[in-house]
Amino acid sequence: MTQLDPRSCNLRAHTNNSKGETDSLAGHLESAADLAGKFAQPFGGGDIAWLAGRLHDIGKAIPGFQDYLRRIEAGERVSKGPPHAIWGAALAHRVLSKRPALWGPVVLSVLGHHGGLSAAGEAVTRLTEFLRDRDEGIKDLIRSLAQSGLLKGSLREPASNAELFIRMVFSALTDADYLATEAHFDSSQGKSRGGGPPLRDLWQRFETDQARTFENVAGEAGRLNTVRHEVYDSCLSAARLQPGLFRLTVPTGGGKTRSSLAFALQHALAHGLQRIFVVLPYTSIIEQTARVFRAALGEDAVLEHHSQVPMGDGSESQDETALRLRLATENWDAPVVVTTTVQFFESLFSNRPGKVRKLHNVAQSVIVLDEVQALPVELLRPTMEGVRLLTLEYGCTVVLCTATQPAVDETPYLPELANAEIHEIVPGYATHFQTLKRVRYEIRQDPLSWGEVAAVVKDLRQVMVILNTRRDAVALLDALGLHDGVFHLSTLLCGKHRRAILRLIRCRLRKGQPVKLISTQVVEAGVDLDFPEVWRAVGPLDRIVQAAGRCNREGRLPELGKVVVFHPADGRQPAGPYRIGCELARTILERRAGDDLHDPDTYREYFQRLFSCADLDKKQVQEAREALDFPEVARRYRMIEETVPVVVSHAGSETALERWRAKPSRAAWRGLQPYLVNFFHYEAKQFADDGYMEQVGEGLYRWLGRYDSTRGVAPGLLDPADLIQ
Repeated sequence: MTQLDPRSCNLRAHTNNSKGETDSLAGHLESAADLAGKFAQPFGGGDIAWLAGRLHDIGKAIPGFQDYLRRIEAGERVSKGPPHAIWGAALAHRVLSKRPALWGPVVLSVLGHHGGLSAAGEAVTRLTEFLRDRDEGIKDLIRSLAQSGLLKGSLREPASNAELFIRMVFSALTDADYLATEAHFDSSQGKSRGGGPPLRDLWQRFETDQARTFENVAGEAGRLNTVRHEVYDSCLSAARLQPGLFRLTVPTGGGKTRSSLAFALQHALAHGLQRIFVVLPYTSIIEQTARVFRAALGEDAVLEHHSQVPMGDGSESQDETALRLRLATENWDAPVVVTTTVQFFESLFSNRPGKVRKLHNVAQSVIVLDEVQALPVELLRPTMEGVRLLTLEYGCTVVLCTATQPAVDETPYLPELANAEIHEIVPGYATHFQTLKRVRYEIRQDPLSWGEVAAVVKDLRQVMVILNTRRDAVALLDALGLHDGVFHLSTLLCGKHRRAILRLIRCRLRKGQPVKLISTQVVEAGVDLDFPEVWRAVGPLDRIVQAAGRCNREGRLPELGKVVVFHPADGRQPAGPYRIGCELARTILERRAGDDLHDPDTYREYFQRLFSCADLDKKQVQEAREALDFPEVARRYRMIEETVPVVVSHAGSETALERWRAKPSRAAWRGLQPYLVNFFHYEAKQFADDGYMEQVGEGLYRWLGRYDSTRGVAPGLLDPADLIQ
């Protein structure tokens, strides 16, 4: 028996908890292995993840690490202990060096379960150097573990795509390690994870709520109600089809949100799928969608996930604060998860433990990609490859859901979906666009100054103006002047404040009171607003049509609503595909009548032309994926520039912040989430240097400057949402 034998009852995995209880290394390895195997079972990686769990912390058996734990408990200020993850990785490297299909998921997962997945080539170099001085010790450990039965004799090699399979096993291992650790330090947190009502109960709740919803609108807006019934019935019929790739095309106001949930619940029940993900591009839509789902399904069924817990440098530190930060990260274990496009897809391509730990819970689930047209064009090839693999190899059903479908299966520029079979959930969707024609488009050809736009807006009682950038919105606000009835929305207002403004706007709209809303793009996809008139700066064609969906949404006006598309003389446009989309839209609008915007074929032409003009893998993510260079994949696959969460001053924010600082946990982070805005890193540094904000935790700041109830924080800032293209 070697000094590294983790079976020794005297070895510990962590410091004692607050009750003085010991977490034995042998017990921790067993718990983590069993959980990892369970998590990976749905995608055929159970035995492989089990082995990774057995090996991940064996390096904690070295005397130096055990002494490190004792010094922490003695109150010494110890920055970090000896590295431990590399020991299990080195052992796996020796055992599996001739089985490359197993080497990647076990070795890279164990090596990176604290610091993140490394590039395969870099891992080989590190492990080779590590083994030069320790090869005999590793051989002894292999013999000892083989004799004890801790290493299984046979492992089935995966048939899956290597890159995503490694990431999935890494997710299962990381989540298992975090949960086993959490059970030792704070069992109450463990009780808050998992569970939730079974999907069959959720369907019964939803069916009752849906019947009440249909009953409440019976006789109102007859055409609209008829279309919503037809869409709903089509979703129930399609739910019986085999899992795969689906398309749900519904005009704005056609009941897409609730009908897609009905499809997801029924489809999951019909095929034994485990949970439902609804993925949306903007925080404002998430808040609204989660609210609708909670009303129908119950508070205990829905996880609303915007931003991730700020993490440190991925070190192996065992001090309490570092451990709590790691354990507080989200793992998507609720029956219904409503999250952002950024959270979902950057997790699919990340290499960081805190981001990837939740990924294994995506397997065998229904994924509704709502407002799918908003996916970043320059990342579309790797994104669609991820979608394809989830459906083919991980038992998922993916629904491409929008009123303006991108022609992802009808272009030679997306070979990932060249042979994909996409089931249309509503075969007769084209007729619904004509049936639900509720607006007329007016195209203004001559550019308008902010003063000219403001002069028109002042004379309108209820109007929404949507602009391409936040700076444009601020410029129009300045020209219009702030007075009663003028509102502004952007992601630089915290979520709680944004929700309050939306409630007030809806109330004033219902009462016929003046409402002049100046906004960025964040309100135009899925946000439940109903204006008689909408002005939209020329933008990508799908954005114009989405903006029109906020006009006469419920079809209650005695005549068609009015959508004015105009050219701001001093307006700005985000660079890249967004600007290309603006020019394509301008060209199409010059030669087509406004009525053509009610024809779905118009969008098919638009997206085919857009895909031919843009580089759909501009950052060459696919190349890095093929090389198994996980850090490079994560660096290249960025939907928006990385941001820093900042707590603003708002009723309740100080209490939520103190709760987080006193005891970081998943529940505390969820409580803090409504009070956050996000700054780019370079902005955060400048504001911190200028004294406008202070750091209050690892990667978390508090805003000390002015927070304007109309404009939010620092009116000159760029809006991160402007970069989602």
